[in-house]
Amino acid sequence: MPDPNPAIHLERFNESHLEGITALYNDPAVARQVLQMPFQSTEVWRQRLLADNERSVKLVALHQGVVIGNLGLEAHSRMRRAHAGSFGMAVAVAWQGKGVGSKLLAAALDVADNWMNLHRVELTVYADNEAAIGLYRKFGFETEGLFRDYAVRDGQWVDTLSMARLRGSSKA
Repeated sequence: MPDPNPAIHLERFNESHLEGITALYNDPAVARQVLQMPFQSTEVWRQRLLADNERSVKLVALHQGVVIGNLGLEAHSRMRRAHAGSFGMAVAVAWQGKGVGSKLLAAALDVADNWMNLHRVELTVYADNEAAIGLYRKFGFETEGLFRDYAVRDGQWVDTLSMARLRGSSKA
């Protein structure tokens, strides 16, 4: 299948992306849609990079060398949850709705299915983030529950949805 946006390419998160990742998550419009704290230092992301291991894949989306998106997928470490993993992602505001999230998610799910052998991939998303929820549904994720007053955003309690995709399920 031809790449719908060849100007965007993916790489594994590495040291050269630290400044770009920090800038992405420090954008107030991005920070308000993820569970990261604002005003993070590059050192926070360097520590996350150093914590990289075989049970995770951390991707960046780049356009002309600039970080425009990120997705981190991690398999659960507990033996009885080894069939499952979870992920978080962010896309720069100027690039939302342009296929970056789809490209990141397709690559991560390929790794989850064909390399990590994950049966279940799960996430939480703010219940009012309709664009993200639509993206996840496009990839077979279903809502499993509502977490009321799950996090604080802009000084207010906000709800999140628990969503999951089961590989091989007749529903996925």
